Amino acid sequence: MHADHPLRAALPLIVGAGMCFSTLDATAKYLVQEHTLFIVVWARYAGQMIVVTPISWHRGGGEFWRTRHLPMQLARSLCLVVATLCFFGALRFLPLAEGSAISFLAPMFAIVLSRPVLGERPTRARWIAAIVGFAGILILVRPGSAVFHPATGLLVMAAISNALYQLLTRRLPNDSPHTTLFYSALVGTAVLSVGIPFAELPASFEWRDALFLVLLGFLAGIGHWMLIAAFLRAPASLIAPFTYLQMIWATLYGFLVFGQLPDGVSALGMAVIVASGVGLIVHERRRTLVR
Repeated sequence: MHADHPLRAALPLIVGAGMCFSTLDATAKYLVQEHTLFIVVWARYAGQMIVVTPISWHRGGGEFWRTRHLPMQLARSLCLVVATLCFFGALRFLPLAEGSAISFLAPMFAIVLSRPVLGERPTRARWIAAIVGFAGILILVRPGSAVFHPATGLLVMAAISNALYQLLTRRLPNDSPHTTLFYSALVGTAVLSVGIPFAELPASFEWRDALFLVLLGFLAGIGHWMLIAAFLRAPASLIAPFTYLQMIWATLYGFLVFGQLPDGVSALGMAVIVASGVGLIVHERRRTLVR
């Protein structure tokens, strides 16, 4: 790779972000088996807040918290909280790899929702990618499969919420990425902290569980920072396909930690979902180059 190629600087960051998010998901899946979902999600956002605030302050200066789109920042961040609650809640019942694959349908839902949210008319290629992605879900969520479970509905809700989160991010053109990173953590922490007095708290924590709860926030904060840093260093169309490497880490964690490995048909469904996303990215990149 040429020394000044943008991918040279962005690739380690996007791969590192994927590893952080997969480790975060595996840690959350372990914790929600014995701890309440609310506490696990709160720990994820509170820890992220501690990590990203000094980063945003350093990168964005003393005015890092100022936004020109406060209602949009709040709505966007709430969508992320809903996505996290649904995804972590589903992981209590479903395998990690298949759950991660379904969560990657967020870009497909973004295509469907782009017209009502942004007023955009999806192209034929985008509709084809969305239909292929949905076909991948039908292969995964088949009778007798590991994800043929009511909790799969939570994964679909997580993907829809994540799609809205992505679309609303595009309506923040005047805010710096570090301001947006800060609000993503702030809103989740503030909203969930209100419910702490009413949450069911464990009588005692083992040191290992306490360590994992702290790790959640660290992984979320570093992962989101690396993701933003990668997209600041290279065009989205160039590095977006590498986000699907996260499926490899999720599969490895699922097998090594939980003893869960997708069967052949489930692997086919996961491949269809990934292919639909990567194919759309490649098409969009070629379309941009032609222009």
